[in-house]
Amino acid sequence: MTTELLIIAGIIIALIALSAFFSGAETAMTATSKARMHELEKRGDKRAKKVQDLIAKPERLIGAILLGNNLVNILASALTTSLFISLFGANGVIYATLIMTMLVLIFGEVMPKTYAINNPDRYALFVSPIIKVIVALFAPVVLAVEFVVRRTMRLFGADISKGQSILSPREELRGAIDLHLKEGSFVKHDRDMLGGILDLENLEVSDVMIHRTKMHTLENNLTPSQIISNVLESGYTRVPIWQDDPDNITGVIHAKNLLAELHAKKGDVDKVDIQSLCTEPWFVPETTPATDQLNAFLRKKVHFAIVVDEYGEVMGIITLEDILEEIVGQIADEHDTADAEISRESGGSFVIKGETPIRDLNRLHDWNLPDEEATTLAGLVIHEAQIIPDPGQTFTFHGFRFEVLKKLRNQITSIRVTNISK
Repeated sequence: MTTELLIIAGIIIALIALSAFFSGAETAMTATSKARMHELEKRGDKRAKKVQDLIAKPERLIGAILLGNNLVNILASALTTSLFISLFGANGVIYATLIMTMLVLIFGEVMPKTYAINNPDRYALFVSPIIKVIVALFAPVVLAVEFVVRRTMRLFGADISKGQSILSPREELRGAIDLHLKEGSFVKHDRDMLGGILDLENLEVSDVMIHRTKMHTLENNLTPSQIISNVLESGYTRVPIWQDDPDNITGVIHAKNLLAELHAKKGDVDKVDIQSLCTEPWFVPETTPATDQLNAFLRKKVHFAIVVDEYGEVMGIITLEDILEEIVGQIADEHDTADAEISRESGGSFVIKGETPIRDLNRLHDWNLPDEEATTLAGLVIHEAQIIPDPGQTFTFHGFRFEVLKKLRNQITSIRVTNISK
């Protein structure tokens, strides 16, 4: 009799070990990184391919694991109850219940799941060959269970056959990036760059362009000497040329071509033919998606375009650098002048130029100012206030206080911004 009890006890211990195996496998398979498994599969790891195959059918995977886990837990409980009844009589049921609850909770659930959640990839790779066999063995039963579950849920109006992820792949990536930043795996600059790539899909050329009020253009009736001097002093590589009306842009002159022609004419400015050096302007609609414009720049090998609205009026210019800055941040060279758009005051407020893009403020300070209706800070204040405010007027919205400091005609040029949500 003693030998028989020892055998039963050994079987119970083995069943608890199997319970731990199934519990850890369930946690690991649901928590493992699909991207990591994909990368390992590309490197030829056969176990990673097994993991990919298993998690590709999550219902079948979880169903097989739960079926196995419940089988071993119920069998272990039944054997333990039988063992304790033979030892303690009717009270053995109570003892068996208490002891099995503690054993399964600690060794069959908490311990293996804790290890698996901290090492999901390693555990998933380890158990994948065995789990794949178990899934194949339990497939008929699991399919029957799936059928019953789907039919039952359909009675309550829930159709899980068309279930989709609530988050899009881009939102999932953004959430993962923010999580890694919070955990210290990323620095803020890396987060901003990756977020900038994801944001390009939602941006139009009008959100990124240099507005017409900041464009540097030249009239074509200027003398060659005036045009050359102006181009050199401007610090810009490409300058639009217009005739009769600033909206009538007839060409774009490149400083490199201008200097080459000047050298060819041995410095004789009067012999330089400005019109022959101008390239045909490239006009693009303001509603063009930023990603499409980036691809167009790369395809045409042109880095400069004129942005027009639906009426053909010039709204601004867009360059390859403007789009790249949405990803990597401000790009400055030796010709850029230092002109701070944001200055911090001792009290924690910020004095900001009205023309500063809202997106730049959000990225720099982790703010959440809306940029759907307005591109610049001044535009946001005007949109929310529904008026063109005068200096000294103060408004509060979106958790910030905005005080208009300066205005040039109808343009707000300086605003004090205070975060009052802290």
